[in-house]
Amino acid sequence: MADVGIFVGSVYGNAQHVAEQAEEMIAGKGYSVELFTDPTIDDFVQSSAIIFVSSTTGQGDIPPNLEFFVYDLREKMPLMEQKPFAVAGLGDSSYGDTYCGAGKQIFETLLELQGKPVDELLIVDAMETLEPENDVVPWLETLLPKLVKQ
Repeated sequence: MADVGIFVGSVYGNAQHVAEQAEEMIAGKGYSVELFTDPTIDDFVQSSAIIFVSSTTGQGDIPPNLEFFVYDLREKMPLMEQKPFAVAGLGDSSYGDTYCGAGKQIFETLLELQGKPVDELLIVDAMETLEPENDVVPWLETLLPKLVKQ
């Protein structure tokens, strides 16, 4: 069982790069961490803390590699029982109403599963930053004490 499970939704690899940087930081702090790009419900249930890093498709949807997994979470409802979680949504504000739609959907799903958010959804706008890892990794570092029991 990992202290932290990082679930990544990526279309072109940017979110995966951010998640890998987060994984490296968390492992460097001495925690067991596992990154999932094709997760199962068991991966989700067995992680003590949950982090999602996800981009959004142009239509505001969850990337294909996570789409069915999130659907399964909604269908099977594996209650988190206040398990801590954090979600970083990567998007492009030029898409208007669909901006960071995946991150918003994931955050809402985890709330429905009775997870405990350790912070609000972090939204990173590609129009403002070219290196989202510079926003996400320090943010996650500040959240680690809330995510992982010391």
